[in-house]
Parts: sequence; structure tokens; C-alpha cells
Amino acid sequence: MKAHDLSSYNLDEMPYINKGLEGIVAFSTTKSFIDGQKGDLIYSGYNIHTLAENATFEEVCFLLWYDRLPTKKELNELTSHLDKHRHLPEEVMTYIRTANPDAEPMAILRSAVSMLSSYTVEPTSDEMQNILNDAILMTAKIPSIIAAYDRVRNGKEILEPLPGESTAANFLYMLNGEKPGDAAIKTMDLCLILHAEHGMNASTFTTRTIASTMSDIYSAVTGAIGSLKGPLHGGANTAVMNMLLEMGKDGDVDVEAYIKDRLVKKEKVMGFGHRVYKTFDPRAHHLQKMSKKLSVETGHEKLYDWSMTILNTMKSEKNIDPNVDFFSATVYYSIGIQPDLYTAIFAMSRISGWTAHYMEQWANNRLVRPRALYIGEKNLDWTPIENR
Repeated sequence: MKAHDLSSYNLDEMPYINKGLEGIVAFSTTKSFIDGQKGDLIYSGYNIHTLAENATFEEVCFLLWYDRLPTKKELNELTSHLDKHRHLPEEVMTYIRTANPDAEPMAILRSAVSMLSSYTVEPTSDEMQNILNDAILMTAKIPSIIAAYDRVRNGKEILEPLPGESTAANFLYMLNGEKPGDAAIKTMDLCLILHAEHGMNASTFTTRTIASTMSDIYSAVTGAIGSLKGPLHGGANTAVMNMLLEMGKDGDVDVEAYIKDRLVKKEKVMGFGHRVYKTFDPRAHHLQKMSKKLSVETGHEKLYDWSMTILNTMKSEKNIDPNVDFFSATVYYSIGIQPDLYTAIFAMSRISGWTAHYMEQWANNRLVRPRALYIGEKNLDWTPIENR
């Protein structure tokens, strides 16, 4: 389809249009704040560095849902509810067992989450509580879906979740078949915290748009997963890891020359630059530290060294800093997670932010209905079909 030429239109006489909605404020929110110039990220009042150093993923879920940190009793209750809902319905298990083993994990996740709408928590008279209950159910079951599909496609038995374990610990156990160590759990937990929420990105905007129609939360999250599946939103860390693996397939490589060659050819180097941040992504600081530590512990020092060379080359050549996806690639790879699961794990974390935004939209709703600038022809004469 050809692109339309706007040069003949007087845009001053038409509704304001901004490609990609850049700079447009569509909603107010208490869920997160980003200062792209300073490199600040806030979740419901708390700086991401504070949360990364002190919180658990379950505490961050509660924070995003309630705009405050939980008491010990409240955290225990949430952990108990998540524990209760980790098991998958048999119909969902059957779908996962019979799904195409070569399918994209995000496609399987999207369909499985949609199926969960048939297995909602027993409704109460409090509609907001019903929404929260369903948010907890999806937060509990999404890790189980991802792990189950990965095991099935690799010819392994699906594992039942372990009672009393955190989201991070259970996911790693159900994925790998062995109880993870404290270091791996801490790493996974931190990754979930860092990806939990991030302003009005494409998938969150999708969530709120669907919520504004008063559709159910499962529809909104299914739509968000579909949005995240697109390579311009999710998937950058998968592309980063695939690039690193491609670079190393023939042994030693001149990484600096490789990156400069890509830049000369106008090929995108994934994991760099951000629509919002004009400086080092604050989440990337934590992931860089983890990547360095894990590379030594797991024998992947070369991957980390290459990553640092890429970082320095991109900074010197383009003055572009890494985003959250760049170092998360090697972090996940170092703890044994295959690259095509990375975006699904992103969804497993971002479910907390999506559901928080759904509840915020639902509580003070107005239907999302922007205008479009029509630039086509008008009042054309009809041509009979025999003359076309």
C-alpha cells in the first residue's frame, strides 16, 4: 500500500496529528513515572533502584495494584493466593501438550491466557475485588504456562509447582526440573522487578484501550500480549542474544569491526536507544552488574566482554546508551533460559503493570476514542464494474 503525501494538505486547518502518538498524553496514572533526561524510573512513588535493592517481585505486584507497600500479613496473604492459583486447568494443559512444538512461545501464551477467562475466580459482590482476584490468578498461572510449554516442546514432562515458593523460584523449578539456588532465584526475581512496569508503552496502552471499552481483564491482557509480541516492542533481548550467538559461531570475532559494519550497512543494533530515555536506562545498570557476575560464575565471560565492546562502540559511534534489553539477554542466557522465551518472561513480569493499569482505567473510565486525519479522496464518481 503506497504512503500518502501530506504536502498538499494544510495541516494547520486540520486536527493535530503526531506520528506514533509521540509526546501525546493519553492518561493520568500513579503507576509509574519516567524522566528520560535524568534516567529516573519510579513505580508508585519508589525509585527503581530502591526496589531493585530491597523488594521482591510479589511486593512490587502489591505496590502497583494498591499504590503502597504491603504489610507482612498482606504479603503473606498475596503469596498464599499466588500459591493457590499456580496450577493450570486440565483443558489448558491439553492445549499446551497438543500445541505445535515449533510455535512461538508468545503465540502459545496469548492463546492460553485467553483460555483462562473460562476459569475465573469465584465472583464476589465487589467488582474491583473480582478484577484483582483475576489479576492474581493470571500472575500465578502465566509462569506455569511458559514453563509447561517449554518442557513439552523439549519432550519433557510438565512439572507441578512447588508449594511455598516465590514466583521466581517456582518458574525456574518448573522450567529446569531442579530446585534453583538462592543466587538464581535472586537474579530471576530482580529481572521480574525491573520489567514489571514502564509507563505508557504499546502493550500498556493496548491494555487501557481495551479496558476503556469495559471488556474483561483477560481480553485486555490477551491484547497486551499480542502487542508485546511485535518485534518493535518485545523481543529486543532475544535479538541481542541471537546477535551474540551469531557473532561467536565461527570462534573469535572482531566485535568492534562487526558492529561498525552493521552501522555502515544501516542495520539496527538491538538493545540500544529508547523512545523515552536519552541516557543510560536505569534498569540496565542493575542488569549489567548481574551480567558481569553471572558470566564469571557460568563461564560466559566472553559474552560479557563482547557486550561491553558493543556498548563502547555504540557510545563512541552513535552516542547511544543501552536499554533494559541489552544486558538482560546475557543474564537470561547465563541462567539457562533459551532466547525465544525472553519475551514471554517479559510478559510474565509485565502482567503486574498491565493489570494495575487495567484497574486504574476501570476505576475512572472514559472510552478511548481518538480521531484520525483522513487524507484520502472524496466524492468520487462511481464506475460501473464492466468499465473498471
